[in-house]
Amino acid sequence: MVITPFARRDAVTREEGRQPLTLGVEEEFLLIDPDSGANLPVADDVVDALPPAMRSQSRRELRRSMVEMVTPVCTDLTTLRTHLLRHRRAVGDAASAAGARLVAIGATPVAEPHRAVPPQERYRAMVERYGPVASDPAVCGCHVHVGVPDPDLAVEVCNRLRVWLPVVQALTANSPLHDGRDTGQASWRSVQLQRWPGVGPTPHFDSRRDYDRTVAALISAQLMLDEAMVYWYARPSTTYPTVEVRVSDVCTDVDDTVLVAALVRALVATAVTEAYAGVPVPRVRDCVVAAAHWHAAHSGLDSTLTDLRNGAARPAWDLVGDLFTTVEPALREHGDLDFVRAQLSRVRRVGNGAIRQRRTLHRTGDLRAVLQEVAERTVAG
Repeated sequence: MVITPFARRDAVTREEGRQPLTLGVEEEFLLIDPDSGANLPVADDVVDALPPAMRSQSRRELRRSMVEMVTPVCTDLTTLRTHLLRHRRAVGDAASAAGARLVAIGATPVAEPHRAVPPQERYRAMVERYGPVASDPAVCGCHVHVGVPDPDLAVEVCNRLRVWLPVVQALTANSPLHDGRDTGQASWRSVQLQRWPGVGPTPHFDSRRDYDRTVAALISAQLMLDEAMVYWYARPSTTYPTVEVRVSDVCTDVDDTVLVAALVRALVATAVTEAYAGVPVPRVRDCVVAAAHWHAAHSGLDSTLTDLRNGAARPAWDLVGDLFTTVEPALREHGDLDFVRAQLSRVRRVGNGAIRQRRTLHRTGDLRAVLQEVAERTVAG
């Protein structure tokens, strides 16, 4: 079923479409004990050890074993990659000085014995409201921001992303381990986050007014503390004039992060082009979208994914190919086509993060070997 867009636009007025859409990436990292692999609550020490300019690009999280780094606004992938790698190496050095190891991995792989929250009032309110859920072990994501300053257009873009985000989720699945074992899930982070009321596929909205009214109702019902607790997989950012895509696990390899950023920007650019052209928005039931995401989190790239355009189960890499074909014009327009083609070929050859972790675990039988490899790849260029 399709519906007409709520805000049709004349393509000839889209002057901003001739400029590259801006990009920014937020990456969350874990700090673990080099020997046991358990999480270490040393984030304050790590952030304080960063150079002042780098410290301003860091964010403290609910868990003291996490550090988030935020890139400046970028327009090209080379600059984005430079910032990402600079962040990872600086935080990795600071972590080593604090007796910890920095790992880009989607979920706590062993244990988190220390779960006291920082003293900020908002974090205390979250613990009071959500109880044990707020004390779950840390999980780490990769959030991609793409510049879409028009509020109504941002909501329509999120509507159009719904059918493709399970594919992005599968490509970036990077958390098969938890409690010292293989969970059977490619993205345990995705499964764990379902305990929060504001996490999941973005609902379809008819307008920005509809979006704002729904968020206000969720806050009024005390399901969320505030607008910032809308953790849907795509949302108009509460901080920047962007669409923020939050579906991905943090990627171990920096080139995987750049790949997902390029694909997300191309998806957003494609959605903007379709909105201006008046292309109908695919309408899929929320329960079907949620099921597709569960399947993507479970299987990653190992078997099938759900094609939300027709509801069929298809080989994962067939859907990745369809995604690439769909966004190919936008990739070409932004100068990203060759990079994305090469990186998708690499991922198909070596696997996503979950596949690589399992391969090492099965080869060595040693979880410490997996975490050492992840740590080395986290800062490798």
